[in-house]
Amino acid sequence: MQALSIWPSHGGPLVVTCLEFELGSSCFASAKPRSRKKWNLVESRGHSVLLISSYSRLSRSRTCYRNLNCSLKSGFLCGYSRLKIVRFREPKGFSSGMVVSAWALEQQEIGNELESEELHSRDDGDDDDNGNEDKGEEVDVNGEGEAQLQERARIDVRALASRLRFAKTANDVEEILKDMDELPLQVHSSMISGFGRDNYMDAAMALVEWLKRKKESGGGIGPNLFIYNSLLGAVKHSKQFGEMEKILEDMAKEEIVPNIVTYNVLMAIYLEQGEATKALNVLEEIREKGFIPSPVSYSTALLAYRRMEDGNGALKFFVELREKFIQGDIGKKGDENWEYEFVKLEKFTVRICQQVMRRWLVKDENLSTNVLKLLRDMDNNGLTLSREDHERLIWACTREEHYVVAKELYTRIRERYSEISLSVCNHLIWLMGKARKWWAALEIYEDLLDKGPSPNNMSSELIVSHFNILLTAARKRGIWRWGVRLLNKMQDKGLKPGSNEWNAVLMACSKASETTAAVQIFRRMVEQGEKPTIISYGALLSALEKGKLYEEALRVWDHMIKVGVKPNLYAYTIMASIFTGKGSFKMVDAVFQEMASSGIEPTVVTYNAIISGCARNGMSSAAYEWFHRMKVHNISPNEITYEMLIEALANDGKPRLAYELYLRAHNEGFNLSSKAYDAVVQSTQVYRATIDLSVLGPRPPDRKKKVQIRKSLTEFCNLADVPRRTKPFDRKEIYIPQKGGNQ
Repeated sequence: MQALSIWPSHGGPLVVTCLEFELGSSCFASAKPRSRKKWNLVESRGHSVLLISSYSRLSRSRTCYRNLNCSLKSGFLCGYSRLKIVRFREPKGFSSGMVVSAWALEQQEIGNELESEELHSRDDGDDDDNGNEDKGEEVDVNGEGEAQLQERARIDVRALASRLRFAKTANDVEEILKDMDELPLQVHSSMISGFGRDNYMDAAMALVEWLKRKKESGGGIGPNLFIYNSLLGAVKHSKQFGEMEKILEDMAKEEIVPNIVTYNVLMAIYLEQGEATKALNVLEEIREKGFIPSPVSYSTALLAYRRMEDGNGALKFFVELREKFIQGDIGKKGDENWEYEFVKLEKFTVRICQQVMRRWLVKDENLSTNVLKLLRDMDNNGLTLSREDHERLIWACTREEHYVVAKELYTRIRERYSEISLSVCNHLIWLMGKARKWWAALEIYEDLLDKGPSPNNMSSELIVSHFNILLTAARKRGIWRWGVRLLNKMQDKGLKPGSNEWNAVLMACSKASETTAAVQIFRRMVEQGEKPTIISYGALLSALEKGKLYEEALRVWDHMIKVGVKPNLYAYTIMASIFTGKGSFKMVDAVFQEMASSGIEPTVVTYNAIISGCARNGMSSAAYEWFHRMKVHNISPNEITYEMLIEALANDGKPRLAYELYLRAHNEGFNLSSKAYDAVVQSTQVYRATIDLSVLGPRPPDRKKKVQIRKSLTEFCNLADVPRRTKPFDRKEIYIPQKGGNQ
């Protein structure tokens, strides 16, 4: 419950609520607030004195005295013709408040709603003021008077409200208040507001019914407009919206005409109910009734657009409001400092647009186009997001389709501001990788190196992971040139390639049968201090085997064994293929024996490598022998086994054996290629074998040819978002990293 301050009258001291009033409200908005002002009014024998605390949020100017005109006009200080203004310094721990008119209480109700949406920022240094309000349980009369008068004036409002909070009917209220003197309406208004905040709506309604009963019986003043406004505010806080219509009917029955505060509270209630459209309709009703909307009215309308997640509507509403302000249609009347209020409305509009865009980005549907359009519309209308707002939107970009928005926001920050958060840049690098825009991620990393902030370990790890993806793509497609350039790019940017990166390029060279490139990359790897792994040696051995550099391959094998790298199945398979190419089948047997001693079992791939080596060198008999050895070791042949063996036999003048193997493979369910079919037919015709070719069945369809390297390069550029137009590859790049080699 709010603390109460004193309100002396001609008949005796009265009690009013002690309020902290934001200067952004519609009455006292005349200067930028610095701290809350507290006023106390006390009555002396000769004149009335208004005490103004020196703990003031206002600047030491004449603003505070000009603000008194508002209070005098409202009738709040009426009857005090001889009013002296005294400025004093409160002792520490002194609890006092600011005297304002009752309608200002309702304005605070609306202000609180906007404060909850962070419309108005508050200083943390004012917490002591709030604490004083919470501690204010009694009301004292600070003035000269008799002891009896002081005793009457002391009211423990918190205790009184505590007794009334469980009241359900007017009779319950009468039972508690029947022995008390008549209390001013401000006290009732304060308790009603407190009941709403504490969710004792029954007590608030019962108190108003008791006031109505007192008026009907002629025993007091009934509820006025301010009481009803407080009651509507209690409805908003307690969320018992069903009471709203009843309260409005009572107001109409009592012929109480609503004011702008009433309509502002109604707008806030509709917002609490989630009916933003009705809140906007109330704003139109305000204009139709001839009232002048206050800044709170416009702020609540903007908040309605926020609830509807209509950023375009909020922007359009503000632009129209700005036009009216420029033309002088707004701000002609009233005591508001509209220049100051308009600045706050502009900031609030920017904040709403930013929040709406964030909501769009976290939705399941892709609203990236809407975000980009709203950003452009804000630029066209002169509304600019802060760097922090840009970064908040970037953090909301988490899906692949958001990369367009994230890149636009990043570009804006770089162009408009001198700084950017490193964590935001890391998030962008991650997002670009997720969207398969690895080259865009690399550009962001380059900006970190050139413009700052300096990348950290997270930045390096993210960009290295992207390089790994690109190198893997180059490896799978055998695009060794791009693999080399990616390695050079990493080193150019201060990133040290690891074994995975070197191995990816080595395997790409091996797949493309680029023996020389593989050798040079292997040498660079060793020179850079990276220890080769079995994968490194395997890729190099494969490249040497494809280049028929058997002696060099044997030296590499010996070196591998010497440095303690244990061969795996792939390395043994390559060595078996190398010895097969040399025609040294004893060494092939030695490889198999070493495999057995190491606990490594040969697979169909191992036998296929040997059979393929025999086929390439015209050794069909040896190939057929190894085919039978497969069956002895219970290793089932596959399509590649049959195709290579059939081609070897057909080319070596053994069409009948090739024909029988073709039928056998067909009976086992293998779909051999047309190349094997053509080899059998051609060998039968050349060697005039008496074979019924019709038994072979129809010729199999031609399989799709392997994608050419040029096409693979285009596909790779599209995959990696790499610029397609590059300067020709210089083979010197294999030996020495060429800076800008991919430009």
